[in-house]
Amino acid sequence: MARIYEDLSVVIRRSKVALMVLAALLLLVLIFYWKIQVLDHQKYWKMAEANRIREFPLSAPRGLILDRQKVILAENVPSFKVSLVREAVTDYDRTLEGLSQLLGLSQEDLRKRIDRYRLLPTFEPIVIKDNLKLEEVSIIEARKDEFPEIKLEVEPRRFYPFGQTGAHLIGYLQEVSVDELRTQPEKRWRAGEMVGKAGLEKQYNDQLSGRDGKVQEMVDSLGRPRAEISRTEPQPGHNLELTIDFDLQKKAEELLLGREGAIVALDPRSGDCLVWASSPSYDPNHFISRFSANEWLAIINDPGKPLENRVIRGLYSPGSTFKIVMALAALNEGVITENSTFFCSGSIEIYNKEFACWFKPGHGLLNLPEAIKNSCNVYFYQLGRRLDIDTIAAYARMMGLGQKTEVDLPGEKEGLVPSTDWKRKFLRQAWFPGETISVAIGQGPLLVTPLQMAYLTSLVASRGKKIRPHLVKSREDQPAVSRIDLPESIIEKVVEGMWRSVNNQGTGQGAYQPGFDVCGKTGSTQLISRETAERLTQRGGELKKTHSWFTGFAPRDNPEIVVTVLVEFGGMGGQTAAPIAGQIFKAYREKYVRQTDIQRD
Repeated sequence: MARIYEDLSVVIRRSKVALMVLAALLLLVLIFYWKIQVLDHQKYWKMAEANRIREFPLSAPRGLILDRQKVILAENVPSFKVSLVREAVTDYDRTLEGLSQLLGLSQEDLRKRIDRYRLLPTFEPIVIKDNLKLEEVSIIEARKDEFPEIKLEVEPRRFYPFGQTGAHLIGYLQEVSVDELRTQPEKRWRAGEMVGKAGLEKQYNDQLSGRDGKVQEMVDSLGRPRAEISRTEPQPGHNLELTIDFDLQKKAEELLLGREGAIVALDPRSGDCLVWASSPSYDPNHFISRFSANEWLAIINDPGKPLENRVIRGLYSPGSTFKIVMALAALNEGVITENSTFFCSGSIEIYNKEFACWFKPGHGLLNLPEAIKNSCNVYFYQLGRRLDIDTIAAYARMMGLGQKTEVDLPGEKEGLVPSTDWKRKFLRQAWFPGETISVAIGQGPLLVTPLQMAYLTSLVASRGKKIRPHLVKSREDQPAVSRIDLPESIIEKVVEGMWRSVNNQGTGQGAYQPGFDVCGKTGSTQLISRETAERLTQRGGELKKTHSWFTGFAPRDNPEIVVTVLVEFGGMGGQTAAPIAGQIFKAYREKYVRQTDIQRD
């Protein structure tokens, strides 16, 4: 009997344990049920809603880009696009085959495009093709019930009505990359969205983009839309009003047609950029169409480098335009006066080496204004003997060289102003006095951009006022102004030489405009040695061995416009760049100065 009671107690004890386990399991089930019904109610409600409600973005129209007189340079036009909602795909092979037939795309290309976004949430629509033709739209619309995973939408598409005109300042749009989507979540970009990748489109992308809207649709069990539940309209982006003058811009690009180079024009009173031309150019409309990798490679491998914004990214030796800096430095340091004279016989021996003037017969006895007028190398070699490289570098930087102008465009290069520290740091060599002689005429390792030379010229034109160049109209009536550490009297002596260069049969006479008092300085950047050039000439080779420069302003008193021209392999500055600048001065005067005169009358 005792044995029976012992066995029964074991059974009872085990039963209690089993009941406790069951109770614990039941409690866990109740807790889990409570969590689903109470704590996670919102989460699962949204998941359930997602099975019958889909949300799609409504693209915001980008802001317009206009010139200073409201000419539209970038606008939006209606366009159709087709997107794929991957979470609604039940049979990828069937979907790919259908898309291939509907859109005329290979299944391989479709797979590659879809695979690009494999790491993104599947509920995000991805653009398969945009800028659809009307016949493509009709076909998709007729068969949309067969493919509920496909979404046909109308969106604002960027359009540049003047094609290549102003391309380097306006920039272009391209599809946002997967890496950008992953690394810049704060931008809240969508897969397939077109964003600014160059120029003003990139610099002011946030302002131009606006805010997307959204639409919620109810779908049936097959994913087909049945009703619109709600709609939030997109907010258009802000317009950009530029300082650019379209008429002058168009004229500048016509003058550069068939050449490689740049033209930039500024208003020295405000820093407004009036012209921003880089050649060769490109049509930014091509970037909207999502061209292939081969098409992209063809553009970036073009030897003319059409995508290169030469105004701020082209680095060139300034040639004789740098003599402006040398003259200012020599005058301010007191090593010469405007009446100091040197004799030019066509060459001079310095440090046991012969340095030639561009004018082989020689200019004879010259003072500073005449040396600037005739761009006499020998005169400025003499200044190079009297100024050390670090002093020259300090004045070059004061005039804006060797540093960014901080214009409102991405990608600007700093250029290079050599010094003893620079050579020691980067070349691990000492600076030799003979190298200063080359720098004195704008050669050697000295490198500038066309915009830097325009800014330097603006400093001279304004008699020392520092006003940052800009492309978008400022909301402030008066720009921020400071001064460089040079007396106006010193600058005026250099202006005299620049005036003679254009108006008194100097090297810049090609820029002459009657009654407009143009002041300027030419430059010719030597690309090969004189000996090599002579050999080429003897063999009938290319004579234009130099880049052609001109930089100047008008009128002399109370200047209104600065023009800088750089033509690659253009020959002498006076032969090529100066006449081009003259045409810009003429176009400006005909449009603005004569209008003012008529209004006064």
